[in-house]
Amino acid sequence: MLFVTEDQVRQILTMTQAIRLMRETFAELRAGKAQNQPRRRMILPTGTVLHSMAGAWRKYLGTKVYATNPKHGAHFFFLLFDAETARPLAQMEANYLGQIRTGAASGYATDLLAAPDAATLAIIGTGFQARTQLPAMREVRRFKDIRVWSRSEKNRSAFAAETQTRATSTAEEAVRGADVVVTATWSKDPVLEAAWISPGTHINAMGSNQAQRRELPSDLVARAGLIAVDSIEVAKIESGDLLLAPVDWADPRIVDLAQVDRRPGGDPVTIFKSNGLGVEDVAAAAYVYEQLC
Repeated sequence: MLFVTEDQVRQILTMTQAIRLMRETFAELRAGKAQNQPRRRMILPTGTVLHSMAGAWRKYLGTKVYATNPKHGAHFFFLLFDAETARPLAQMEANYLGQIRTGAASGYATDLLAAPDAATLAIIGTGFQARTQLPAMREVRRFKDIRVWSRSEKNRSAFAAETQTRATSTAEEAVRGADVVVTATWSKDPVLEAAWISPGTHINAMGSNQAQRRELPSDLVARAGLIAVDSIEVAKIESGDLLLAPVDWADPRIVDLAQVDRRPGGDPVTIFKSNGLGVEDVAAAAYVYEQLC
């Protein structure tokens, strides 16, 4: 069985390949050829949480297991198996694996749902996940103006200097007039206002995957013409942005991303609410494994 390091994953899995893999993964979910199991969490009195999420894709199945503690950080590992024989194939360090596939899923959704001529991007949040959201957005659209904001002036200035983007003094300044908006925060409460969002804007909300946290306000969710989620089954458990709105899950505006093949007509606001799927990790890990074998 291979042991794959974080550095090997970084060297092998490019954003171009990761977005291709997400496109293929959602196509196979649509065709019923891939499987996903919702995340499970075991919460300890210490604040430490054990998370696990699994999936099956093509010749492979696997699970990502990770432990988090608000004071001490997070540690991710992925286990890959052969789908036919159950033989263990690889154990991978998976911090970057999860980070890049999360960015790639947003990139795939943006390629589907954002206006083809989208030229202005706003990113709210400059932490761990924002690091791959930005290259994913750049992979699928040619932005002329990229604005970033986070609560820490020091962090947003450093992020802007590093990524050749423009730090703004307020979230509103970043978001108003943007064609694409990404929220990549750990906020419990909304980080933007519906009034800041222009008609036709596409929003990727990917910071929260817990039922009691949200980045989007209820009136923005109500206004959206299409809300794509990576999995409705998972969204009913984890999507605080929708659960706290609240939404009617029978609303035809709410669809699995796998069922979306083009941007809706007219000029609607569109939302991709990302929680992350185990099957996305399987596809990414399988690609890394195949490059090493």
